[in-house]
Parts: sequence; C-alpha cells; structure tokens
Amino acid sequence: MSELNKEISAIDEVDAELLEKIADMLGKPVGAFNIRKNGGCAARESTEHIKIDPRTDGHEGIDIHILPGTKGETCHIPVVMTKTDMTDAVYNDFYVGENCDVTIVAGCGIHNGGCGTTEHDGVHTFHIGKNSRVHYIEKHYGEGDGNGKNVMNPQTVVYLDEGAVMHMDTAQIAGIDSTKRYTRFECADRAEAVVTERLLTHGCQTAHSDMDIVLNGADAKGRVTSRSVAKGTSSQVFHPNLVGNSACFGHVQCDSIIMDEAHVESIPALTANNTDAQLIHEAAIGKIAGDQLLKLMTLGLTEEEAEERILKGFLA
Repeated sequence: MSELNKEISAIDEVDAELLEKIADMLGKPVGAFNIRKNGGCAARESTEHIKIDPRTDGHEGIDIHILPGTKGETCHIPVVMTKTDMTDAVYNDFYVGENCDVTIVAGCGIHNGGCGTTEHDGVHTFHIGKNSRVHYIEKHYGEGDGNGKNVMNPQTVVYLDEGAVMHMDTAQIAGIDSTKRYTRFECADRAEAVVTERLLTHGCQTAHSDMDIVLNGADAKGRVTSRSVAKGTSSQVFHPNLVGNSACFGHVQCDSIIMDEAHVESIPALTANNTDAQLIHEAAIGKIAGDQLLKLMTLGLTEEEAEERILKGFLA
C-alpha cells in the first residue's frame, strides 16, 4: 500500500499513481489540500492560514481563502478521474490576501479504462491581493487501457492587484485527446503575469489554447513562453493576445517542434491602446535540426533515443 493510501483511505493505487504524476504527491501533502475524485471530495484539510470550504452558490467546487501575510505555504488541489462516460465541471475561486507568497499545485489526472469519454472542465478564478506573489502549477495527464477519450477544458481567470505577481506553469504531459484552454490575466499597476506553457500532442489529439494578457495599470508586465511538440497527425492552435492599456511591457515567445504529419498554428496578437505600451511577440515553428540528431548519434544514441532526448530538453 502506498504512503498516500495509509493517510487517506479514499485513495487507491491508481489514484496515488496519478497524483504522483500531476502533483508530485508521494504521501499526504504538507499544508492545506483538497483532493477531488470522480466528482466528489476524497480528502480536504485547511490550515491556520489557508482555509478551504465547499461552495455555497450551487456550483461544484471550493473557495480557498489565503490570509494576508501568509508566506512559504503550499496548497494542493489536484483532481483524479477513474470512471468512463463522466463529465466533471468544477468551479474553484481563490482569494489571496495582501503581502502573501504561496504556491498552489493543481492538475488533473485521468485513468479511463472504458470506451466512453472522461472529461474534466475546471474553472479557476484568482483574486490576488496587493504585493502578493503566487506560483501556480498545473499539470494534465491521461492514460487508459480501453478505447475511451480523455478530455480537459480548463479556464483560468486571474485578477492581479497593485504590485501582485503570478508565475503560472502549465504542462500537458501526455494522453489528453482533446483540450480547449482559456487563460486571462487582468493586471493593475506594477502587477506582473508570467506564464510558461508546455504541451505535447501525439496520435490524432487536438489542443487549442487562447490567452488574453490585459495590462491595465502603469508599469504592468506580461511575459508568456510557450513550447510545444506535435507528433503524428495531432493538431495545435495557440493564440496569445497581449493588450496594453497603459505604459506597460509585454512579451510573447512561442516555439514549436512539428513532426510526422502534424499541424501547428501559432497566432500571437498585440493590441496597444497607449502610446507608451511596449509589446513584443516572437513565434517559430520547425522540425528537429539534423545537426542536433547527428551530434547525439555520434555519442552512441540511436536516432529514436537522440530524438527523445532533444524533445525532453525542449519541453523541460
């Protein structure tokens, strides 16, 4: 029995393996946590500074209140799904007080052993107080021993007060047949949104990501880095939009490796509504460079091994 199972009886071995992949959980988390399983709560625990409560507005989900001045704490809110023919829609709202510095670990893992579709639609809304810093980590992963489909449609909306910062790291590891992601940041004076997005698609999978970074306040900043790999006949569309409504700075960089018969679209957009807005975008799509493969193959790797090492480094 895993260490996690010993602590939380509602979690079985499949759940524990998924939680390790999406949230690096090897046992009961330290700090506040909420583990959602197949549309319900498997375990929940608040701390002195982080309170997790069920919603009272009729929606599935939780409200997370992080008290002002909270620093150095982590809140885990992963989701696991192991049933087929199931759709789970959840609404989580985060209220982060002023002068905080915290980490929030989310993510969703699906094990679909049937022939139907297992879908998770997570809607997260963040209200981040003045001069607070949040590191938000979200990983998506799917697997299964049947012919079913794994679908994830996350939506994340973030409101950053004056001087607030969010570092948002998202990764789609493998096994997601279809995903439609929407991300939006609203940045006040001196607020900063930093987004790193990593994506792998293979087979006939599809992924569509729309992102709006709205820089409303003076000296607001937005930085987006997207790296993706498309294999097989999979299809990807990435559409980041920087909107500068003030004297602000924004930068988007999109790099993709395309392989086999895949399809990739990168459509960065810039909208400046202020003469002092500085907005930059860079986009590149290409195949693995032949000289990179050759160099690794001269060190004794096969072509497949060399290719795999390059892709791992690119998505790291």
